[in-house]
Amino acid sequence: MLSDFQFQNKVKIYSDGADKASMLEMNSNPAITGLTTNPSLMKKAGVSDYRSFCLDILKTIQKKPVSFEVFSDDLSEMKRQGMDIKTWGPNVYVKIPVLNSEGKVTYDLINELSHSGVKLNVTAILTMDQVLKTAEALKGGASSIVSVFAGRIADTGRDPMPTMIAASEICRATDPNMELLWASTREVYNIVQAEQAGCHIITVPPDIIKKMSGFNKNLLEVSLDTVRTFKKDSDAAGFKL
Repeated sequence: MLSDFQFQNKVKIYSDGADKASMLEMNSNPAITGLTTNPSLMKKAGVSDYRSFCLDILKTIQKKPVSFEVFSDDLSEMKRQGMDIKTWGPNVYVKIPVLNSEGKVTYDLINELSHSGVKLNVTAILTMDQVLKTAEALKGGASSIVSVFAGRIADTGRDPMPTMIAASEICRATDPNMELLWASTREVYNIVQAEQAGCHIITVPPDIIKKMSGFNKNLLEVSLDTVRTFKKDSDAAGFKL
């Protein structure tokens, strides 16, 4: 029962971002076991040359798994990009979205790449149907990650836990080389939820990783720190009544 659950800190934490300095910092952190990024994060970080950025990162990050995403809508070009990215390093996972921006599913491509020895991170999954079909496509292929966007499920007002628990059971029953990843983390507590759900991995942005320093902190201390912050800021602002 989840009510009797004791957090064991067994879920693997991957850093999710595209700022080079932050990625290298996270790589040196022993608590971080892998890294992921995506085109949106790379654009936000000001990356202009996709290949050069990735290859530069891989000069330092050579052991921990790193996921880089294809960005074409054309499935044949998506395949070419995936095969290219695969060659960048033995620790590289190729991120393939479960569908393209036109809504065309990628299960056949996922199956082909996975059974050609490409380690995949299938991304942008939100429904149980997508989980089931992705797991089936990956079954018997290379090591893989099934990334379910739990945070985006929660953003719609739905509890992601039933989906994540069911997805964990499917991944474990389908292939021992398949890992479930809790994606779109919003808060530190999601790490606890990911372990409760049986996820193998959770991606966490660097700003939330920094908040992990308060994990299990005494709540009275948190209360006092909060009031001290209010006092410091009101003094700095020179508020008067």
